[in-house]
Amino acid sequence: MNWDLIKVFADWLTYGVFGLEEGTHAGDALDFFIYDVIKIFLLLAVMIFLVSYIRTYITPEKARKFLGDKTGIQYNFLAALVGVVTPFCSCSSVPIFIGFVGAGVPLGVTFSFLITSPMVNEAAVAVLGGVIGWTATLVYVISGVLIGTFGGYFIGKMNLEHLVEEFVFKTFVGEGMDPETMAWQERRDWAWGETMDIVKRVWPYIIIGVGVGALFHGYAPEGIMAEYAGKENLFAVPVAVGLGVPLYSNVMGLIPIAESLIGKGLPVGTALAFLMSVTALSLPELIILKKVLKTKLIMIFVAIVATGIVITGYMFNWIL
Repeated sequence: MNWDLIKVFADWLTYGVFGLEEGTHAGDALDFFIYDVIKIFLLLAVMIFLVSYIRTYITPEKARKFLGDKTGIQYNFLAALVGVVTPFCSCSSVPIFIGFVGAGVPLGVTFSFLITSPMVNEAAVAVLGGVIGWTATLVYVISGVLIGTFGGYFIGKMNLEHLVEEFVFKTFVGEGMDPETMAWQERRDWAWGETMDIVKRVWPYIIIGVGVGALFHGYAPEGIMAEYAGKENLFAVPVAVGLGVPLYSNVMGLIPIAESLIGKGLPVGTALAFLMSVTALSLPELIILKKVLKTKLIMIFVAIVATGIVITGYMFNWIL
């Protein structure tokens, strides 16, 4: 998909139609909101439709045989690597998460993807290398993959499928349909019905989640980080993670902020822990996930990933 066209439209609507000034808090917040709402809804519709269409060719028995026993840590590692090469933000990863779980991919394996996808991608690696050096970038990538691998593995071991909303575990085709004999029009119509059903269930949470992220994106002052998570604070890393979770941005948008914070004297590990927490544990993502997961599972997910990020931050500060 060409996200640049959506950005042009968002800019035109924000600064042309609504007349807000570029670079202002209100302008940045509204521009961010329009862009991300359109992008996430498009991604949600396309990915759910494609996954649903493919599912019409797969019987439940085939899915269980192929995916049901894929619970070894090697599969968590592979899912984390898939996350590395799919440059989605945290909210954009949720539709993929829904599709994977609905298709029968084990919950823990799917969480490995959900953790890593927004945190690490090849474009971010290239930019980070020029900002913080290749040694630190390598540690960042390895840390992101390890957090995704082991975070998903631990969640899988807890057998928490009962904490996923029932609509995610839909049957592979509608009642009375046979995957072996369906015409392509029937597959298309069923996939479209599945897409609309899921969109109707989650759209308010997407609007609320992106809205919260837009407010923080436009109005959260960068100086808070430098003030409360400075190098003199022994608890700077968990403070940075706590400040990062309410925010929402993709990793590319945060790299300049991380560079600025490092330039203001913030330790590299603290700045990168902040970057990781914003990308992997944004409040908008958690709001959207609330429609998909029970609160207990969301809290477990946050606790495991936040712990991994805090450990990584302290490790960065120790090594670098």
